[in-house]
Amino acid sequence: MKVDLVADVGNSRIKWGRCLGGAVAATASLPPADPAAWEKQLQHWGVIGSPNWAIGSVHPENQEGFLDWLQGRGDAVRLLNRYDQLPIEVLADPPERVGVDRLFNAVAANARLRRGAKGRRGRPAVVIDAGTAVTVDLLSPAGAFMGGAIFPGRRLMAAALHDYTALLPLVAGAATTPPPVGANTVVAIEAGIHHAVAGGINQLVRRQLAAHYPRAGRPARPAVFLTGGDAALLEHSIDHRALLWPEMTLEGLRISAEALLGADL
Repeated sequence: MKVDLVADVGNSRIKWGRCLGGAVAATASLPPADPAAWEKQLQHWGVIGSPNWAIGSVHPENQEGFLDWLQGRGDAVRLLNRYDQLPIEVLADPPERVGVDRLFNAVAANARLRRGAKGRRGRPAVVIDAGTAVTVDLLSPAGAFMGGAIFPGRRLMAAALHDYTALLPLVAGAATTPPPVGANTVVAIEAGIHHAVAGGINQLVRRQLAAHYPRAGRPARPAVFLTGGDAALLEHSIDHRALLWPEMTLEGLRISAEALLGADL
């Protein structure tokens, strides 16, 4: 069975994907409590009737409001909120505590690597999701989710500096890579946040690979994926050559939902 629409309910936004031709063909990022904006997006996409939705969520309160709205419309909704609903082996302990958004990313990575001409061939993968929080997750050469690291993203770092100091301003964040030496306080904060996030990602990728997949004293060359709201801003600061994939989480949700719905038939 196919799904028409997918939605990833996050901490600050709800990301939608419209599914056409066996892929997420269009995306939208919408506020978490704005039914008028949701209805307008459906009209913009020309969605009529009662579509089939697949929903993933890391924010229970935002999820409930969104589900209430969908059910009020009479739409068909399938909620994916457990690791054992997804087509992936989870080696983290305990597996039920892993955020499903991280697992959707892993599902999408595995599907893309399987489509490659050479397959995995013993090649691990790293998935970087840079949003409100940053996750750097490791997949085994067989595609199992092994776990990873979580740390604050750019907006959380900026808010912490402002909230827990007396004089530092709240900085929205640079639109491009800031210089490492800021000539004023705002640019200095932008530089510190950007390079702290990028440096954390680079260090984690190196250490994860060196710890789990050394090759003659050197880490194995991984497949690296980069997604999330801040991914494009960080792309050129990542040491490893990363595939920028904005739709990655939604694509993993679509694949997982269709695998689950097919199994239910």
